[in-house]
Amino acid sequence: MRHLILASASPRRWELLRQAGLQFTVSPAEPGIIDEEILAGEKPAAAVERLALRKAEECARHLKEGLVLGSDTLVSLDGCILGKPHSRDEAMSMLRKLSGRTHQVWTGLALLDLAEDRRWVEHESTLVTFRPLALEEIDDYVSSGEPLDKAGAYAIQGRAAFFIPRIEGCYFNVVGLPLFKLGILLQKAGISVK
Repeated sequence: MRHLILASASPRRWELLRQAGLQFTVSPAEPGIIDEEILAGEKPAAAVERLALRKAEECARHLKEGLVLGSDTLVSLDGCILGKPHSRDEAMSMLRKLSGRTHQVWTGLALLDLAEDRRWVEHESTLVTFRPLALEEIDDYVSSGEPLDKAGAYAIQGRAAFFIPRIEGCYFNVVGLPLFKLGILLQKAGISVK
């Protein structure tokens, strides 16, 4: 089997790949190399696909063979894109906006087959509903530190699970790596997933 290389520093993505039984190595881009800003007027699906591809391409610059997997996740609410908060205040603001509302989580996947010079780029979206949150709950959650490196300022697999009564779509997408969609891409690349 060709070697799978994950172009991500996310421990959540590492763990999902391990749980799925895939063998891989990790080779993320150096911090600050990739500009993760959303372009003016860019739609969420286009943004996550572009960023996932950019991450995979940056990793692939130093390689000659293997399958390179890039991924990017963001949250959208009422047409506004929420990435990772840069501060405690930004995390608080994001969670206040999500409180009592349904939003979308988007993840882009880019798989590059370096030996065959082929690429596949896809995205997945999932609807996530938050129950109404008290300001004290939001403050306590932000104080835990958990939301500070997560798209939309929360981790569904962590303490925020208590905020979410319902999702519609792929749970793993909300964690940051839609495994079903990844399986489709791996099969297109000739990798059997069972």
